[in-house]
Amino acid sequence: MAIEERGIEEIVRRVLEEMSSTRSEPQGSIGNGIFLDMNDAIEAAEVAQKELVKLSFEERGKIIESIRRAAIENAEFFAQMAVDETGMGNYKDKVIKNILAAEKTPGIEDLRTESFSGDNGLTIVELSPYGVIGSITPTTNPTETIICNSIGMITAGNSIVYSPHPTAKETSIKAIEVLNKAIVEAGGPDNVITTVQEPTIEQANLMMKHKKIRMLVATGGPGVVKAVLSSGKKAIGAGAGNPPALVDETADLEKAAKDIIDGCSFDNNLPCVAEKEVIVVEKVADYLVSYMTRNGAFLIKSKDQIEKLTELVVDNGHANKKFVGKDLTYILKHIGIEVPAGAKVAIMNVEGNHPLVSAELMMPILPIVRVEDVDAAIDLAVKVEHGFRHTAIMHSKNVDNLTKFAKAIQTTIFVKNGPSYAGIGVGGEGYTTFTIAGPTGEGLTSAKNFARRRKCVLVDGLSVR
Repeated sequence: MAIEERGIEEIVRRVLEEMSSTRSEPQGSIGNGIFLDMNDAIEAAEVAQKELVKLSFEERGKIIESIRRAAIENAEFFAQMAVDETGMGNYKDKVIKNILAAEKTPGIEDLRTESFSGDNGLTIVELSPYGVIGSITPTTNPTETIICNSIGMITAGNSIVYSPHPTAKETSIKAIEVLNKAIVEAGGPDNVITTVQEPTIEQANLMMKHKKIRMLVATGGPGVVKAVLSSGKKAIGAGAGNPPALVDETADLEKAAKDIIDGCSFDNNLPCVAEKEVIVVEKVADYLVSYMTRNGAFLIKSKDQIEKLTELVVDNGHANKKFVGKDLTYILKHIGIEVPAGAKVAIMNVEGNHPLVSAELMMPILPIVRVEDVDAAIDLAVKVEHGFRHTAIMHSKNVDNLTKFAKAIQTTIFVKNGPSYAGIGVGGEGYTTFTIAGPTGEGLTSAKNFARRRKCVLVDGLSVR
């Protein structure tokens, strides 16, 4: 008697499960892309990459869609795990960032072939993988960066070896495990994404020097970016920022105030795009401050309290790591200030050379500097941005002023009349990334930045014009 179709499907399913369960793991593997030693993680990723590029573009596209689904399904889990492990940011905004990375990171559509035809034949320029990419990820956006980089790098045909920040290792490892399972479920090979169980500086250095790592991508501060740029390999560096928000006398002040507070408070100011200081033309400064206090800002007026706050959160010209990404209530209680209900950001009037202005704090502390006119505002904004060329924001209805500031500041992201996060696709048009490469110039990275340009020339053929 013929076996029913459902019976055949059940037999096939069981056989596949048995094959999967008996599949031998590479040396040093704990499973799902996690290894005891970096060398083993790299070797496994190289094997996986060779299998990945054998798949069709359609099959690769299915892998990317599976990664997106898994990331969205686990967005809340990842968010809570990151908050619990790092003690930074807030759950609600991290959920938004995880979903944003999953939905708005470009995929296969980003790999566009160029073609040229004429009397001498046909030439095409295509985008091909580097091979194995080494990626260093931050504690501030651990799962978001892994989701975003994985989509872009795998789309381009690469495998990835991650070196997560140690303070976010458990969260990062869990994200890598989840995404690896999604890849295999979609028909991809094991270990397209790998890492080590105990990420350290030593393991990261080993990765950067390994001959099978063809490209390095680092998201972090100046130190880690400098390290990858000194590696001798092709490197993409996503470094620090200190985004100024400039407000001139033509701005819609009520909207500007709300946008600035919303952007500054998003995930407790952890995103590098977030407003870090406000520079406002004097004649409208009082109005702006008034509207800010109506939208979640707590104004600190006492010079003594401002001094105490500065001593607390600024450490030798840099942010005190103990307070990065912390809630406003947590920070201000250390200087004896009880924050009123609904307050999200502390604001204070200071001079342009104040430490709160020059340091990238990454916490809901927002200094306000008053200047005579828009030209003075632009000059100061360029100075305090430190030439990072990361992000700047301006609120103005004067196109000439907007244009002048954009030309002067030369940042990768320039947001006009909106909160900073519009620049990465939250309420703004365009795609997103959590690897914003200012130092090396790629800008908002996507799949095409993780691919080699290859030119193929067919002489005297296939030109049919």
